[in-house]
Amino acid sequence: MNQTNPPTDSDTVHLVVLDMAGTTVADGGLVERAFDAAARELGVEPGTPDHAEKLDHVRATMGESKISVFRHLFGTEDRARRANTAFEKAYGESVDAGLIAPVPGAREAVEELAADGRTVVLSTGFARVTQDAILAALGWRDLVPLTLCPADAGGRGRPYPDLVLEAFLRTKAADALRQVAVVGDTSYDVLSGVRAGAGLVGGVRTGAHGDDAFRAAGATHVLDSVADLPALLRAPRGAG
Repeated sequence: MNQTNPPTDSDTVHLVVLDMAGTTVADGGLVERAFDAAARELGVEPGTPDHAEKLDHVRATMGESKISVFRHLFGTEDRARRANTAFEKAYGESVDAGLIAPVPGAREAVEELAADGRTVVLSTGFARVTQDAILAALGWRDLVPLTLCPADAGGRGRPYPDLVLEAFLRTKAADALRQVAVVGDTSYDVLSGVRAGAGLVGGVRTGAHGDDAFRAAGATHVLDSVADLPALLRAPRGAG
């Protein structure tokens, strides 16, 4: 676990905004499998140069609102929505088939954070229907007081700061944005936290991106897993 620039003692974290897929939820690459379904819907076949180019963009933009990704890839709103519908359907079928699981220690970490008096929000770049399917499959519907998808924040997902700011405004758990921690597995998660002004912005090594991408995006911390977060937040500021 690497740490840099920790918050000061006066900046106690009261609100924690956690990503889902890759951070608290292990999905074994289902995003790429669901993208194949979306690509086929638009006539892009696996194994073609066009498919490879588009898949590279999907990988690079992990964490972004999926409809935004498809708008970039397919140009028109109608084509983007067709792709997004196919994607969400394929991903949802994988969820229903039991192909997701919690990241080891994730649920326990959320419960520890809550026991320490911190408010936890789960956020995602997926549509609400997919987010709800994941929460139901894991038995997490009542795990946190608030879950957010891009539609809950006016339609803009990561790397915009909107989801973090929406969590801050809705929960009223923190007095200032420096009392917010944002943790995710992609550079877009990190960027959203940095742009929101969160006091602690962490990348985790359980998902799409790695240390270099996190640091380039401005992460204050890099963690092996979200399971390490409760101990980090309990540690005296400046320790480590």
